[in-house]
Amino acid sequence: MAVYDPGSLKAEEFINDEEIRATLKWAEENKDNEELIDRILEKARPVRKGGSFSCPGLTHREASLLLACENPEKIEEMYQIAEEIKLAFYGNRIVIFAPLYLSNYCVNGCLYCPYHSTNRRIPRKKLTQEEVRGEVTALQDMGHKRLAIEAGEDPVNNPIDYILECIRTIYGVHHQNGDIRRVNVNIAATTVENYRKLKEAGIGTYILFQETYHKESYLKLHPTGPKHDYDYHTQAMDRAMEGGIDDVGLGVLFGLERYKYEFAGLLMHAEHLEAVHGVGPHTISIPRVKRADDIDPSAFDNGIDDETFARITACIRLAVPYTGMIISTRESEEVRTRLLRLGISQVSGGSRTSVGGYTQKERPHDTEQFDVSDQRSLDEVVRWLMKNGHIPSFCTACYREGRTGDRFMSLCKNGQILNCCHPNALMTLAEYLEDYASEETRRTGLQMIDEELKRIPTEKVRATAQENIRQIRNMGRRDFRF
Repeated sequence: MAVYDPGSLKAEEFINDEEIRATLKWAEENKDNEELIDRILEKARPVRKGGSFSCPGLTHREASLLLACENPEKIEEMYQIAEEIKLAFYGNRIVIFAPLYLSNYCVNGCLYCPYHSTNRRIPRKKLTQEEVRGEVTALQDMGHKRLAIEAGEDPVNNPIDYILECIRTIYGVHHQNGDIRRVNVNIAATTVENYRKLKEAGIGTYILFQETYHKESYLKLHPTGPKHDYDYHTQAMDRAMEGGIDDVGLGVLFGLERYKYEFAGLLMHAEHLEAVHGVGPHTISIPRVKRADDIDPSAFDNGIDDETFARITACIRLAVPYTGMIISTRESEEVRTRLLRLGISQVSGGSRTSVGGYTQKERPHDTEQFDVSDQRSLDEVVRWLMKNGHIPSFCTACYREGRTGDRFMSLCKNGQILNCCHPNALMTLAEYLEDYASEETRRTGLQMIDEELKRIPTEKVRATAQENIRQIRNMGRRDFRF
């Protein structure tokens, strides 16, 4: 029997089934213990100390107890604290990105993904470098600066050299005022050597969803292909960090297994990264199973409703306060609007989840990985964020200034990162408004910038930001950053 050890490099020890089951049992037994719940909530709340703050987060057991709690008043308090934490760490900024699908060739047999190798209905496609340039140009014309590239696992059609060539192509496209300044990578688990190559190529965050932490379910859901190896997949982030990648992103696909089990496993993975590497996950994604080609989400009997989804989001924010939390266009405008108040700090916008989708006039559906619920344009998403009091941020400054890994975390955890991020967000928003926005979005954005500049507490920083924005608007200058 494996023994739970967050500092171990063995998957069965840092994601320990016995510990998860004990955690869920303890949470169920104590879910009505208001005194204990109050102590945990008080621990989670950010505390200001001069110009910084303290916010230690929660253990997987503490957070699992909050998730099990059914007291409406306590749940509402969780929501309020989640919003406090998000504002303390990230302010009212929301980072915007888009996925870019390079290839849907895949040798795996994942039962929840239409790219599985036995799907004969879906057309298989792999972008040429010329097609990559076309997709990137289209994304730049929308206003995007940050991409997450996606590809199926296929050593013949999508080898690491192909991924690296695509990254070089993406960074090499400079169209009018457009540049992709950060490429995050979501590809299959690989070797330390290949992670070193990705690092050398200048990637931002390496993202890999666990899909499910329940090993028995994982093996059933991945019956064939290299992804069937649970341990190799689960230990991928350790190899990535050994390969020099500073920032990694976790995620589970909610709906495949019982959500409380997945929640505990996800937080244990974050604790493991902290214990071994001193750096937790840069991001946590929270996708839900969605309909796609031959995939029917009702075939999975662990789906979660919107209210449960909201509680999961808030509890992750309480447990891992420093992490960037991502919600994609899998979710509707209504759901995304609510979750923005509960801890989300990154959203995709104007997304197309098909290979080669951005260069086509009409949204193609034949190669989509999943149905897109929020089909608004990037301009509409930007305007929606502002009307809800959020600053749309296209900033990539930390990545390009070397504020990654433990350097980013040390600044983030004491609140100092806001001194850079707030003005950087406003300057990148000004770029978007000048180059890509509709007139209505531009008017709304300029008004927001004027108001938000007043909130920069340091006079020197405020004056510099104002001057930089003046040069962006009147002199055509671009790419200022603190």
